[in-house]
Amino acid sequence: MSEARSLVPFRWNLVSPDDLGSLLAGTSTPDLWFLDDLVACAGKVLARSGNGDLVFVGRSLDSMFDLFSGALASDSGRLLWRLPLSFQRAATGTGRRWRRRALTPAEHARAREILTGIQVTPRSLARRRRPVTFVDVVDGGNTFADLFDLLRDWIDEQREPWPVIRRKLRFVGVTVRRKTSPNTYRWQQEAAWTRQLPARAVVNVSLDGAVWSYFGDFQTKLTRSLRPDRWLAEVDGPGRDERTRQALAEAAALVGYGRSQSGRHALARAIGREPALAQSWLRTLVTDLNAG
Repeated sequence: MSEARSLVPFRWNLVSPDDLGSLLAGTSTPDLWFLDDLVACAGKVLARSGNGDLVFVGRSLDSMFDLFSGALASDSGRLLWRLPLSFQRAATGTGRRWRRRALTPAEHARAREILTGIQVTPRSLARRRRPVTFVDVVDGGNTFADLFDLLRDWIDEQREPWPVIRRKLRFVGVTVRRKTSPNTYRWQQEAAWTRQLPARAVVNVSLDGAVWSYFGDFQTKLTRSLRPDRWLAEVDGPGRDERTRQALAEAAALVGYGRSQSGRHALARAIGREPALAQSWLRTLVTDLNAG
C-alpha cells in the first residue's frame, strides 16, 4: 500500500500503529455507529470489483480504505491505494451554459504524476494482470467522468492499446440507497463515457443515506481536500488538533477491526451474499478471510 506521498497531503500509515506515537493518548473511544453498514457495503464493493486492485478516489471512503487496510493486509497479491484527488472546481459561463473550467496543462501533468505514483499509467494498464477498480461515493458521477477523461486522453497520447486497456478499468460507485423502481435515476446510464467500457465495468453499491452523508459531507478527514487549485501547491503536513486526533482514533479503530477475526468474518459474510461468489477468486478471498 502506498501513494504518491511527495505530491499529496500526508496521511498516517495506520497499518503500522507504532508510527502514531502518542497521538492517540487522551482520545475517547470512537463511536463506530456506522460499522455494520460500512462492512455490508465493503463486502459488496469487493465482490463487484472484478478482482481488481482497489483505488479509492478522493477522501469520502477513507473509512472503507482503513477497513480493507486491516482485513486485506495479508493479501499480498492485491494492491490497495488512495488517490486523494478532488476534481471540484469553479464553473464558468453565463446563463444556462455554465461549465466547470477545464484543467490546465500544469494540472493535467500533476495528476499524471500522482497516478504514476500509484502505478496507474497507460503503459502499466496495458500490461497489468489485474484490473484497476476505482471506488468513490457517487451522486452525479462527475468525478469518475473527469478521471476517465484524464486517463483516456493520456492513453491516446501515449498510443497504448485502448481495446486492451478498456478491459482493465472498472468503476464502483457507492450511491445513496433508495427504493428501486423503473424510473430510478442511475447515473451511469446518463454518462456517455461509460459506454466506452464493457457492460459490467461500471457498477453501483448502495449505502444507507445517513452513512453516505456522514462519509461524504460531515466526517472529519485526516487530510485536507486536494482540489485542482491545490494540486500544484506545497504539500502540507498532518494536522494535530483535537478533532483530527479523534478522527485518527476512529480510523485506527477501523483498521484494528478489519484485522480482527470478528471483522474479517463479518466481511466474509457480507461477500457471501453476492452472486459473484460463483467466481473462484472470490471464493478464495472468503476462505482467506474466514481463516483469520
